[in-house]
Amino acid sequence: MPDLHNNSEARESILRSIRSHLATSVPHDERETASHHVSDRTDSLGQVPAVPPGNGSLARMFKESLEAVDGHCVVVQNEAEIASELTAIISGIQQTRLRGRRIAISDVPMIERLMHLTDLEVDELTVTPNAIDLFGFDIGITTAQAAIAETGTLVLDAARERHRLISLVPPVHIAIVDAAKIYQTLGETLSVLHKSRDEVSATITFITGPSRTADIELTLAIGVHGPQELYVIINEGPALRGCV
Repeated sequence: MPDLHNNSEARESILRSIRSHLATSVPHDERETASHHVSDRTDSLGQVPAVPPGNGSLARMFKESLEAVDGHCVVVQNEAEIASELTAIISGIQQTRLRGRRIAISDVPMIERLMHLTDLEVDELTVTPNAIDLFGFDIGITTAQAAIAETGTLVLDAARERHRLISLVPPVHIAIVDAAKIYQTLGETLSVLHKSRDEVSATITFITGPSRTADIELTLAIGVHGPQELYVIINEGPALRGCV
């Protein structure tokens, strides 16, 4: 016969774990509810109000949101600083078990140009390698077509850049985004994407921090279904040349 006592203890243990995790999420739920209340109010022209005073720029808000989910973010002012940050990030990765010696980049010309501005030593730099070969690369570098400040989310539109697998397969993803393409909410972001094209792309990827998953006991694991590390470089200077 089944051990009912042990089954009961296991069930109670799982329920305790769920209650504990739900309790820790309360402050985040309250913050999200408050932000929705702000977004729901419109002025006489039907426009969503600006970011409340004291919240800082959208770039800073994005940075804080991304770092809250274990992503890394730096804000720069021009292409030279982007190249410098790429050098620093990849050099650091090369000192770890993640190696950082084989790098896959998307087909946006600007990324290849920036990589040639670095003084990195790598074994391979390939533009959009095929899906099978991608599993042998250490780092994937792409741009992002938009970003959502309140959640620290990158938005990648596959119709504009071949970057979907490059952003998902290598253990490290580095993304570059213009500050002008950061919007406050998901709704605002989707609205802008829709207005900028006749129709929204059939494949849009949303990325919030490194890949993470949890089992029934809510034990978190990082990097199971995607990159273990996510780095975002935000360019606050002039729009990047050759970037979609």
